Amino acid sequence: MRIFRETEIDRDWTLFLDRDGTINRRLMADYVKTVDQFEFLPGAEESIARFHELFKYIIIVTNQQGIGKELMSHEDLAEIHGFMSKKLNEVGANIDEILYCPHLAIFNPSCRKPNPGMAFQAQEIFPDISFKKSVMVGDTESDITFGNQLNMYTVLISPDRKDEEYFEADLVVRDLVELAEYLINY
Repeated sequence: MRIFRETEIDRDWTLFLDRDGTINRRLMADYVKTVDQFEFLPGAEESIARFHELFKYIIIVTNQQGIGKELMSHEDLAEIHGFMSKKLNEVGANIDEILYCPHLAIFNPSCRKPNPGMAFQAQEIFPDISFKKSVMVGDTESDITFGNQLNMYTVLISPDRKDEEYFEADLVVRDLVELAEYLINY
C-alpha cells in the first residue's frame, strides 16, 4: 500500500466523493431509491462542511444503475440528491456538482466508475480542475481505480479496515470523520 504523499492541499484542489457507502449508508444488494431510504453516515454532513474549507470544489461522482434497471427514475434520483443537498447546506456544506451514471454495468459506459467519464464531465464544467490536484474518496475498488488512473490521490473508506491490503489507495480511513481530522491536522 502506498502512503499518502506529502503535499499541501489548498483551495486549488478538488475533492471527488463517491456517494453510497461514503456519504450515506449503502443498501446491500439494493439501491437507495427514495428519500426515506437515504441515511447519512455518522458525521458525514459535518465532515463535508469541513472539507468545504479546504477544497475549491466538492463533486459527487456516483454510479446509479438502479435507473438503468428501471428500479427508479432520474426524477427519483433528483429528489434524493435535492434532499441530500438541502441537509448538507443546513450544516454549511456545499456540493458544487453531483454527477451520476445511470447506465448498466454490462455496457461498460464511459461514465461508469472505474471509467473516467464523470471526471472529464467535471472538468468540462470546471475547466480549472487538475486531476493531479484532486482527491478521490470512495469505499470500493472501482472508486480507487477511478482516481488512480487519473493520478488523483485516493482515499479508501473502510470502516473495519478489512479492504486495506487489497486496494491501491494512498490512504485508508474508517469514515469521512477520520479523513477530515487527518486533512485538517495534516
